[in-house]
Amino acid sequence: MQYDKEEKEILEAYESGVMKLSTPSKKEIEAIKAAAKNTFKKDRRITIRLFDHDFKGIQKKALQMGIPYQTLISGIIHRYVEGELVSKKDNK
Repeated sequence: MQYDKEEKEILEAYESGVMKLSTPSKKEIEAIKAAAKNTFKKDRRITIRLFDHDFKGIQKKALQMGIPYQTLISGIIHRYVEGELVSKKDNK
């Protein structure tokens, strides 16, 4: 597994005994559960127009992945917004 700089520092602090794990309080657990629930809550419906070729391509990819095409589109948008998908120009 690849760790970024911050993750490495945290792991080293834990392994050296500088940082200790603690049991979360009931309030913290409830906050974590609420955040997780909201992460997967889709609360906005939109209408989007696509080129027929793109729509058929999305449907084909979704079928290969075994997921609904709406889920694939939503996932692509989410990954782009989170910075996980970048254009080829940005990688140069």
